Amino acid sequence: MFDRDDWLASHQEDIIEPEREIVDPHHHLWDWPSMANYLLDQLWKDTSSGHNVVQTMFMECGWSYHKEGPDHLKPVGETERVASIATDAAKDPSKAQIAGIIAHTDLRSDLLDEVLDAHDQAASGRFRGIRQAGACDDDPALVIKPHQPAGLYLMEDFQAGVRRLGERGLTYDTWNYHFQIKDLTKLAQAAPDTTIILDHFGTPLGVGRFEGKRAEIFEQWKTDIAELAACPNVHAKIGGLAMPDNGWGYSAQETPPSSDQLVADQGDWYKYAIDHFGPSRCMFESNFPVDRASISYPVLWNAFKKMAAGYSEDEKTAMFSGTARRVYKLPEA
Repeated sequence: MFDRDDWLASHQEDIIEPEREIVDPHHHLWDWPSMANYLLDQLWKDTSSGHNVVQTMFMECGWSYHKEGPDHLKPVGETERVASIATDAAKDPSKAQIAGIIAHTDLRSDLLDEVLDAHDQAASGRFRGIRQAGACDDDPALVIKPHQPAGLYLMEDFQAGVRRLGERGLTYDTWNYHFQIKDLTKLAQAAPDTTIILDHFGTPLGVGRFEGKRAEIFEQWKTDIAELAACPNVHAKIGGLAMPDNGWGYSAQETPPSSDQLVADQGDWYKYAIDHFGPSRCMFESNFPVDRASISYPVLWNAFKKMAAGYSEDEKTAMFSGTARRVYKLPEA
């Protein structure tokens, strides 16, 4: 699904504002046997494709866990592997640098501090937070299968773990579905001192039992997003709407979508999120290579730049680099 070089190359565009500095706050790395590799070479091929991407954030994806040892420490293997890749990347400062790592653990664990310490030690100064996604649904039409328990955000021990992240100066990223945004708001209210980042707009689904209901979902989503945005500790990654589960059907097109098509299809979702969170709490994200199933990296960032065209220079800087640097405490490039 993600190895689509020829198809992606069938639509190309001139780069808009190629000098604009970008921090891509959300990408994965992996070399799973069941999928095309997405490691440093592939990441750099995308980030060097015309836009001025200077830093990135790795987002946990359950990759390269330790196969032996205590279960609670197995996710540290992913952090160790990514930190090693980031160290290799630093040898070529002319290319995008992996400046931060969001790792995984079960925030309900009594051994939480031990795991956080282990991630911190393994990350070579790049550990910034945890993602334990809340996405939960058993619809067989979903391409990306979630594996968290229902009602995770409302569990008292989970909420205590999210609060602990804030006490340690760490962030909490999460991925959930549109019908779980209300629960995320309750979590944000229960952990007001923790910086929480909503990934992918809360993933408005468009497949399975949600197919054909986009207008209905959009109206409820707007209400739920407005309530979530009222929590000052919540930030939004704006991107990830080209995943197959969003139901736009881009991956089945004869040629990939243009930036104009993406703006026409999705622009209202972006505008609403930016209007409610404000540019200082929004950051454009690629969600690569997952969104690579639907659109190429340079075309995606062209779409973002078109969506941002009406904002001030300071607001653009925030959404393309400044918010991510501040939220994740990244060094200047």
